[in-house]
Amino acid sequence: MNVIFTGGASLIALAAARRIVASGGQVVLGDVKDGADVVAEFGESARYLAGDVTDDAFLDLLVDTCVAEFGGVDGVVHAAVTFEDATYGTTREEWARALDINLISAAILTQKAIPHLRRAGSGSVVYISSISGMRAQPTRMVYSVTKSALHMLAKTGGVQLAKDKIRVNSVSPGWTWSNNIAGRYGDRQRADSFAAEFQALGRMADPEEIAAAIFWLLSDEATFVTGTDIAVDGGYSALSPEALGQPQEKYPLLG
Repeated sequence: MNVIFTGGASLIALAAARRIVASGGQVVLGDVKDGADVVAEFGESARYLAGDVTDDAFLDLLVDTCVAEFGGVDGVVHAAVTFEDATYGTTREEWARALDINLISAAILTQKAIPHLRRAGSGSVVYISSISGMRAQPTRMVYSVTKSALHMLAKTGGVQLAKDKIRVNSVSPGWTWSNNIAGRYGDRQRADSFAAEFQALGRMADPEEIAAAIFWLLSDEATFVTGTDIAVDGGYSALSPEALGQPQEKYPLLG
């Protein structure tokens, strides 16, 4: 299995890459960050390229590298993301940049990979969406809109590419331990306490738990799954506004 990743330096992408390499596959990881030391653990089973996913030449390079170095492309995972979001304070330029990174680049990379995925005979595309694309949240708008659009990109892609035996799906993580979360919420214990307020399983997800869903969708175990989303959210999307009972604890019944 030869798989291209955008957002390749993220904890989720790296966790998924480890699973692929452990199964005998190869990966091409692309990210805007310098990743010289990121893939040292993978040896010759990985290539890392630094660049901007909004640059079509960089997307071409990812595809061409996977073909030249590993002989073809079996899967694509779009995990590149920007979290910049000032809700209604977001400028037109910031909206355009977020849409370009989170959504449009996913579509363009898929477009460039289609001929190779078609030759693979059972290609698979996975977009990393988010539970933020399914539920409104108090501090997000731009991020949520782009992630919601990825759901529809997976649905329409799954239908349009079915004739080519290319499957297209999305994975929607709940709040997950990441470099971004570490920077915003501190250590894992504090982050888990925060997530316990609204994720039924009482903690953040581990990147490896999201990677398991990605790997499954890429694998031959999911050959009849396309145009759908898998929520790996610890029960987040199942909860009502009453959450886990906190309102009842704060405002108990009278009598």
